[in-house]
Amino acid sequence: MSTSASRDLPFAAAGSPLTPGESAVPRVPKSARLGRNLFAAIAVGLSMGAIILSSLLIVRFFFIAVLAVSAAIATWELAGALRRGAGIEVPLPVVLVGGQLTIWLAWPFGVAGLAGSFALTMVATLLWRMRGGASHYVRDVTATVFTAAYVPMCCGFAVLMTVAPDGLGRILTFMLPVIASDVGGYAAGVLFGRHPMAPTISPKKSWEGFAGSQLAGMATGALCVHLFLGGPWLVGVLTGSLLVVSATLGDLVESMIKRDLGIKDMGNLLPGHGGMMDRLDSLLPTAVVAWLVLSVLVPV
Repeated sequence: MSTSASRDLPFAAAGSPLTPGESAVPRVPKSARLGRNLFAAIAVGLSMGAIILSSLLIVRFFFIAVLAVSAAIATWELAGALRRGAGIEVPLPVVLVGGQLTIWLAWPFGVAGLAGSFALTMVATLLWRMRGGASHYVRDVTATVFTAAYVPMCCGFAVLMTVAPDGLGRILTFMLPVIASDVGGYAAGVLFGRHPMAPTISPKKSWEGFAGSQLAGMATGALCVHLFLGGPWLVGVLTGSLLVVSATLGDLVESMIKRDLGIKDMGNLLPGHGGMMDRLDSLLPTAVVAWLVLSVLVPV
């Protein structure tokens, strides 16, 4: 679920000189400001939200299955993008099986299960790739370990929050500020976006959109920490702010990867959204940050 500061008003191409008096943001039709198929994106987003919420509310541990399926799809998409864009061969049997072990073993064994299964995936990658010879061995192994860390291992930190006694509150505190950041950044970017944040990476992301994300994320974080976890308001404000930063950086990281590979989306599974990986980009690093921040500031 990419933070919507990335979908702010289109800016002039990076490096393009502006004539005196010319605005950094050209006038564009309203439909162009709204980005891709907005109605399809809203419908898919609501459907995904319903699946996540129902899995948490009916039986909280069903959410682990949702994470496992999402991680498998995103891993498949990322491996395919690496192959198409750079000719990198990621051994899917290893990274898919290892990724599922990373997620499911984090349930009963916690951090030890998460770290141990990831380490086994790395070792299996080193051995499996030997079958293909020395050509591009380091490149393929490095990309495979990166894929295993970027997708399933980050999802594993969401599992660690899910299995906590107050897991429902922790997952909601992790996800709702990111969703609020998405909405607040989109609205602020469309209405006020003028100054590009990272024009060479994501030209549509503005500082105004980021400010909107911060305000919405901090307010939502304060509510979530206080209502769901019984923590102080100020801790919630800090938590929300940090989650917005990590979500924004996660979006920029995926944008950098896609620019390097020369692709627009990681996949086309979700109408109006791209692929599963395009929806998880901001949530993956944020799961790590949320687990760390909540473990320290709002311990179980």
